[in-house]
Amino acid sequence: MARTNPIDVVTVMSVPTKPTDAALHQLAVALGVATNYWSQNGQYVEVDSITLSDVIAAMGVDASSADSVATSLLEVQQRPWRLVVPPAFVVIAGDTHRLPVHVPHGSAVEVRVVTEDNQHFSLQHLDYWVEPQEIDGQLVGEASFTIPDNLPLGWHTLHVSTVNGVVKSYLVVTPRRLQPNALAGSTRRWGFMLQLYAITSEGSWGIGDICDAQDLAVWSADAQGADFLLLNPMHASTFVSPVEPSPYLPSTRRFANPIYVRPEQVFEYAQLSATDQRTIAQLQASIENTPLIDRDRAWGVKGLALRILFQTPLTLGRQAALNAYIRDQGDGLVDFATWSALAAQFGSKWSKWPSQFQHPRSTAVGRWREENARDVQWHMWLQWITDEQLGCAQWTAERAGMAIGMVHDLAVGVAHDGADAWALQDVLAQGVSVGAPPDMYNQKGQDWSQPPWRPDSLAAAGFLPYRDMLRTLLRNSGGIRIDHILGLFRMWWIPTGNSPDQGTYVSFDHDALVGILALEAQRADAVIIGEDLGTVEPWVQDVLARRGLLGTSILWFERDGSGQIIKPEDWRREVLASVTVHDLPPTAGYLAGEHVRLRHELSLLAGDLASEMAADATERGEWMSLLQARGLLEEEAEMVAIPDVVVALHALLGSTPARLIGVSLPDVVGDVRAQNQPGTYQEYPNWQIPITNRNGERVQVEDLPRYELTETVVAAIQRHL
Repeated sequence: MARTNPIDVVTVMSVPTKPTDAALHQLAVALGVATNYWSQNGQYVEVDSITLSDVIAAMGVDASSADSVATSLLEVQQRPWRLVVPPAFVVIAGDTHRLPVHVPHGSAVEVRVVTEDNQHFSLQHLDYWVEPQEIDGQLVGEASFTIPDNLPLGWHTLHVSTVNGVVKSYLVVTPRRLQPNALAGSTRRWGFMLQLYAITSEGSWGIGDICDAQDLAVWSADAQGADFLLLNPMHASTFVSPVEPSPYLPSTRRFANPIYVRPEQVFEYAQLSATDQRTIAQLQASIENTPLIDRDRAWGVKGLALRILFQTPLTLGRQAALNAYIRDQGDGLVDFATWSALAAQFGSKWSKWPSQFQHPRSTAVGRWREENARDVQWHMWLQWITDEQLGCAQWTAERAGMAIGMVHDLAVGVAHDGADAWALQDVLAQGVSVGAPPDMYNQKGQDWSQPPWRPDSLAAAGFLPYRDMLRTLLRNSGGIRIDHILGLFRMWWIPTGNSPDQGTYVSFDHDALVGILALEAQRADAVIIGEDLGTVEPWVQDVLARRGLLGTSILWFERDGSGQIIKPEDWRREVLASVTVHDLPPTAGYLAGEHVRLRHELSLLAGDLASEMAADATERGEWMSLLQARGLLEEEAEMVAIPDVVVALHALLGSTPARLIGVSLPDVVGDVRAQNQPGTYQEYPNWQIPITNRNGERVQVEDLPRYELTETVVAAIQRHL
């Protein structure tokens, strides 16, 4: 046998072998990472190995070499066997389920369920053979137990007794179908939709606030018969200038933005001295309406007023209420308040903080929180008073006759350097952003600059961060609209440094996520609306409909696979239907082709302006023809006034079977400018446009009753409800 040069041996051993595509693909599939997908235009796309490795790495799994892939695959396959029971086992009420329990092979095991109301049930062993597995040199068996079909809804506790002791986990029993009272029977309802910050009143502080929403709800319920008010995401942003304008890129999705608080409506305002009240009045008077919504100015001044209120001693009962709120929100509130206080000192990007403060559970953070307790308390107090005003608005809306009340929007995710990204970094993926693959609207794809949940870590946490977020959102609302609800099923992950088209899909346990959502909404008697537009497969919409979650229909997008307009009577029933959406101009602007002209001005058009305008005019002409054929427009399209078309389009909405109909508030005052232009950052003042009438004059809450278009649009809808 020939001798081997020792140097050659060292050289060979130091170079990791490249994983084969087959092995890498096997690991990816085991982790729910797509190795291929079908694009929106029907093309089959294979995901390259580098992207797969980077996405897998973001899930905390090494796929850098053939050896690491083999090791990682074995570890992933053995994960369930290393757990006695999953941290949370999610089931559907009314069905029997098999619960797998892992114990040393041949050993005894007992399982009990303790319900939320302290009822005890012993689970029956199921004769279901599963081949034992060798884990770390020990043979591990899988015993099976039957989850009965008669357990109540709720977060119950499993007690698993083994030779090694007792293991506890959650048994989450979810409703087969969400059934809020507001949607009982065949009831159909309507309401306004708006970006709250965009409309002010005489009493607000340069930005629309919760009291404005309350007034809008009562007015629309009393005068128009509205049953809900759909608002933009109210999530908290940063408290450090510059304040992020996008409500869809928040610092946290769980806690609300105190910029929407009305200082004069804080309970302690009545306890202030005349001097302090005068100071607050002067601060409010210093705010002037500007061409664009100025969040930095609004929060700068409002923050000063709220500081005065914060310094006011609380009565015994008010202190007890604050303490109860803090207890109820638990560690999540403490973490958010701590991040907010730290951001005030070190800046809003926690990745740039001193290293000892970059994890919420570090000793340094705990010590800093004690030393700066008053600053942390300030941010907990802000959340408390925001929660109170949100609760008051919902209560008032219901008292005014609204069947649903306030519907809050849930953003897709959070900013990479925000509060949630810091506090929940153990369950959020690092090194990737979520977005969307290329489609007909964005040929290069989209990167939303938000970290996704890690499916494995979220499951390991018993889905509690997700549950707690939902509970806080549902405290003071009659419903939630979920932006990009496809994210409960799969998300497009883009490794850092890649272009948006160089990503892949990662699957989530949608049965668990949808089930928990339905459970928390059922308990809150809330409506859930999922934004299921874009690259959403039909089976996803079927799952949502089957579980009682509404979808979304936008009139302009209601076309079949051949591009033909879908007949109104053939629209989906279980949806919120509207003419427009916040990523498009108000209807008057859309009818005038403003969206095409704007994209041309911003160099976002793929073709030339003339051809794009012609194509757009053709599409709008098809809708005009349909309106005429249905008797909703009598004149020739080119001779019809835009307000008449706006009324006719909403009448068409009313003729659909949609359970909910949304009317964009800008549509009834003649506004033309879009709140957001996708594909832009600083090129267009996204999320900063105040609501104006057709003459470009700002519209305030007090002005709304004088716009006759409101009554005609609502009447056109209500004829069919």
